[in-house]
Amino acid sequence: MEKNKSTFKDMTATVTQNVEQARGAMENYRKFVQKSLSVSPWAETDLNKKMKHYSEKNLASASEFALKLTQAKDFKDLVRIQTEFMQTQLKALSEQAKDLGETATKAATDALKGSPP
Repeated sequence: MEKNKSTFKDMTATVTQNVEQARGAMENYRKFVQKSLSVSPWAETDLNKKMKHYSEKNLASASEFALKLTQAKDFKDLVRIQTEFMQTQLKALSEQAKDLGETATKAATDALKGSPP
């Protein structure tokens, strides 16, 4: 039993280190997305604004998830955190895809009509 606790502590330390590395990578990705969206020809469109908002929201969720992983008390807790995150993200991504699809369709319809987006 003591060996299992020690192994889990070692795993937690590794996860914590990986979380810090991932946090840096996520921050770099966030900056890349913001820069890419700001120079896009559609920078001030609703679609672009929503894409930026959703990317920031998803990165914040991933960061929060990573922090929760470092606080897991045991393997069961780790699995629970992972499962909750996946369920929440799948629901969020489904809603985001629907919203972005509707926004893109509206922008395309407006463009065909010759009205501003």
